[in-house]
Amino acid sequence: MSIKFGKYLAVLPILSLLVACAQLGPMEARNMDSSMAASEAKTSNDHENLANHYDSLAKEMAAKVEEKIALLEEYEDHSHYYGRRGQDYKSHTLANIRHYEQETTAAIQQAGYHRKIAADLQKNEYAQSDDRPNQVQNQKIKARLGSEPASN
Repeated sequence: MSIKFGKYLAVLPILSLLVACAQLGPMEARNMDSSMAASEAKTSNDHENLANHYDSLAKEMAAKVEEKIALLEEYEDHSHYYGRRGQDYKSHTLANIRHYEQETTAAIQQAGYHRKIAADLQKNEYAQSDDRPNQVQNQKIKARLGSEPASN
């Protein structure tokens, strides 16, 4: 009996290590990718891409809201099919609707935020590009002035 207990104690840390090293599920990995991409976005195109990503995410969440609303109507119209569990299904569906609506709102806000940043970056890029031709032209003029006395 003590041998079985010893084997159990040897296997337990190995199993706990395997569980700790398990890969993330698809939702956690997707959320981490979005947050890392947002922190790494530097150009206006990066922020535009993030805004488009959040727009598509908002559309997905809105579609899920519509799907859950249709399911809720089914539960309300045919509550006698579901018996006592019908109330649980309805409350769970309402909670899902609230969650998806919050996610939709958050995604729309993130998209607007990234569009604003992209617009600000584009405005700064245009302002810098207006200054650069003058600087380049001034450098050419200085280069010509500097080369003229050397040729005489």
